[in-house]
Amino acid sequence: MPPSLDTLRAEIQSCRLCAARFAATATAHQPRPVAWFRPGARILVAGQAPGARVHASGKPFDDPSGDRLRDWMGIDRDTFYDQTRLAIIPMAFCFPGYDAKGADLPPPRICSETWHAPLMDALDGIRLTLLVGGYAHRWHLGPSARSVTPTVAAWRDHLPSVFPLPHPSWRNTGWLKKNPWFEAELLPVLRARVAEVLE
Repeated sequence: MPPSLDTLRAEIQSCRLCAARFAATATAHQPRPVAWFRPGARILVAGQAPGARVHASGKPFDDPSGDRLRDWMGIDRDTFYDQTRLAIIPMAFCFPGYDAKGADLPPPRICSETWHAPLMDALDGIRLTLLVGGYAHRWHLGPSARSVTPTVAAWRDHLPSVFPLPHPSWRNTGWLKKNPWFEAELLPVLRARVAEVLE
């Protein structure tokens, strides 16, 4: 019998697979897995990895990126953080740390290789999946995922159950300005779909 979501959450929260890897980063931090899901969730937000602020708070997207993502979805914080309605499962559950130049390190592959298949099997009520950023695109879409812009531009190919999105980081503000179709065409459909699923 496959493990339940509650069992998986407990196992992820106690995971220390990357302790040595994180200790060797410029931040030299300890693992702090942020597992944000419960039975009953209808929307899956598949992200990249917690940042430093989320590592400190233990709450996913508890930063300006989260504010932008919630705006894209058309929902408030209370709805976003209701685990009975929305699951947040990044490609790595811990903050990967910074390199010597202060840039974010990529999500360690061992995390998704260890946890994602059983999690996807256990999340049986998901009706809408938001793929936030290139790492999530590649894991969930497989060979059909290309670089971020063409993958997001092909968003209609995945309706009504999946929306590939860019990462809502401030670093992508320039991308949003170069691709006005994202806000003009994709976001109204996304917000309507989110509202429909949450009804």
